[in-house]
Amino acid sequence: MQPLVDIEKENKEIVKAYRNVIKACKRNLDNYDRKQIRKAFEMALDSHKTMRRKSGEPYIFHPLAVAQICGEEIGLGATSIICALLHDVVEDTEITLDTIELNFGKKVSTIIDGLTKISGVFEQQDKSIQAENFKKLLLTLSDDVRVILIKLADRLHNMRTLDSMSAKSQLKIASETQYVYAPLAHRLGLYSIKTELEDLATKYLEPDKYNFVKNKLQETKLQRNRYIKQFIEPLIEDLDKEGFKYEMKGRPKSIHSILNKMKKQNIPFEEVYDLFAIRIIIDTDFEDEKSDCWKVYSIVTNNYRPNPDRLRDWVSSPKANGYESLHTTVMGPKGKWVEVQVRTRRMDEIAEKGYAAHWKYKGSNTKQDEGLEEWLGRVREILEDTGQNALDFLDDFKMNFFAEEIFVFTPKGELRKLPANATILDFAFDVHSQVGERCIGGKVNNKLVPLNHVLTNGDQVEILTSTKQSPKEEWINYVVTAKAKSKIRDWHKQVKMRAAAMGKEILERKFNQEKLAFTSDALQDMIAYYKLPTVTELYAQVADEKIDKTKIHIAEILDYIKQQKLEHLQEVKQQKEAKAAQKDSIKVTPKDGVIIGDESDLPYSFSKCCNPIPGDEIFGFITVGEGVKIHRTNCSNAISLMSNYGYRVIKAKWANQIFEKSKAFSTHIKVQGIDSVGIVSIITDIISKQLQINMQAIQIGSKAGMFEGNIELEVYDTAQLEELMNKIKAASPLIKVSREDMV
Repeated sequence: MQPLVDIEKENKEIVKAYRNVIKACKRNLDNYDRKQIRKAFEMALDSHKTMRRKSGEPYIFHPLAVAQICGEEIGLGATSIICALLHDVVEDTEITLDTIELNFGKKVSTIIDGLTKISGVFEQQDKSIQAENFKKLLLTLSDDVRVILIKLADRLHNMRTLDSMSAKSQLKIASETQYVYAPLAHRLGLYSIKTELEDLATKYLEPDKYNFVKNKLQETKLQRNRYIKQFIEPLIEDLDKEGFKYEMKGRPKSIHSILNKMKKQNIPFEEVYDLFAIRIIIDTDFEDEKSDCWKVYSIVTNNYRPNPDRLRDWVSSPKANGYESLHTTVMGPKGKWVEVQVRTRRMDEIAEKGYAAHWKYKGSNTKQDEGLEEWLGRVREILEDTGQNALDFLDDFKMNFFAEEIFVFTPKGELRKLPANATILDFAFDVHSQVGERCIGGKVNNKLVPLNHVLTNGDQVEILTSTKQSPKEEWINYVVTAKAKSKIRDWHKQVKMRAAAMGKEILERKFNQEKLAFTSDALQDMIAYYKLPTVTELYAQVADEKIDKTKIHIAEILDYIKQQKLEHLQEVKQQKEAKAAQKDSIKVTPKDGVIIGDESDLPYSFSKCCNPIPGDEIFGFITVGEGVKIHRTNCSNAISLMSNYGYRVIKAKWANQIFEKSKAFSTHIKVQGIDSVGIVSIITDIISKQLQINMQAIQIGSKAGMFEGNIELEVYDTAQLEELMNKIKAASPLIKVSREDMV
């Protein structure tokens, strides 16, 4: 029975939400803007009047919330607010783009068209189609960045209201968010949105770990606040003495970043020293920004000793996404390291709201707009490479989303920004694709270096070229930038296409000589015989003489493949008969089994990459030919599987939450630390003697005074594994232990 709906109350809430949208962007609106926003609101309200969200509330609350985020949290203007209110009407209602254009003009129509086109980026059931759609999304972005800003606002509201969705949808949407949307927000400088998207994704992908850190942060809040108060007291005194107008705040690091640090450094929550950062925001004139930031930095370092390796100067050289700030880590009271960020009000607004805030300051600093144009220019450049495989493009582009930056100089002193770990070859392709293709090495700070030399901050780089040089296949391993990877692949693709044309002619002549039909079926048999991925590869290998054309006997090859197919069909038939005979025996016992979907007797197997054990959060993944594979939701492959193949993800849970010790499951732990006499026997004694856990394999090595190893164990559930790891940690401060995926 449907609950009764209080229409009058809902209408009041809708009006209140609309007023909040107007309030969020009030200072930027004139009368015409207000009228257009009102018209957009009324059109959206009427179009969505019969629609409700999964939570049961009227659908209009969603576009209103997206418009609120656009105005309040990103700082967008009237055009974006109108587009946010109407972003779903073309896709979900009878309203057409022509109607939008007639009422609101060409610009609004174009942005909504872009939003409609990218709405299904991850809905396709084929990864390559998803990648193509993602490419379209970025093409739209490079045309008008507001499309992606509104899309990010849309995704943020969906994540904030994800509780009302099914468990499967939660996993899929959270994975997409972590895979693409959070990196996009990061790249566009929307740090507060990026952080919230990451935390919300973690909440659904790793709920236990998320809640653990959340509770720990709550438990330690009082002592953290006391420490912050003690830390900032001398700074306040000195800043006041110098006459600065400022705001100071201590804010905890995001749950996602704390968990990341715990994983990367293999440490417990208690050992994460930088749980919070102190931010000093100063009010100062634009022309005094740099000098005032450094004055504040001096006040901080006069009071506390800085770590010289932890100074980050993004005031002199802003990040590519426009981020400006001074970061330093100093030794605070009680021997604790504390991160301090110094920035101006303008810098802080840009850091929080990204490029939307740049438009507000346009004219005061055109470098920010140049930065956006420079980045979008790189996006366009990569997209123009139409021959590039969409999946390669997606992987390359994603890899560059989160990359930290380095600043290097040309021989003439021109500054260039590259991702961390960029090489001489990346620099060469960044200058020009032809310079990259002919690069034979370079000089870094006047010293000769090879192609794969990794550049560091402040290097001065000169590229050496030769007209005889051409890209080699191994070059793909020497570069990290999307541009360099795409140009190298494109060059080899062109070479392969020319070779393939020659190889096709050779094969066609062979078929004619043996009086056989040159058909696609025959060619498929040929690539099966030579175990090659494509016909193009077959042609290329014939042309390059990797396949000796004098030894190609087509009739024999086709007869052999025909025989193989017959044998395979016979084998499949026998397997089907055997499966049919055993069907009744494939049952899962509830005490140690997994329920897939709503079924308790579906056959499944456990994924070897993450070895789930009872107590883990899990999901099912429908494979091709291997049935359902059970993965942990925090498996290293999970994000990619759920975002790219969401349609093949199926919910799964352990049949019992109270696990009987009747069946042992395989898992892996990683041990590492300072090498000392008897350290291995301490570990093995705890496993075998104290807890009587079976070790299936052990591999431990020592180098330069450190040891590291992997142990495969059989345990009953996560509680037993946790007990084991805690005992090993408690046995010696020299040992660190963590669970490990076997990717």
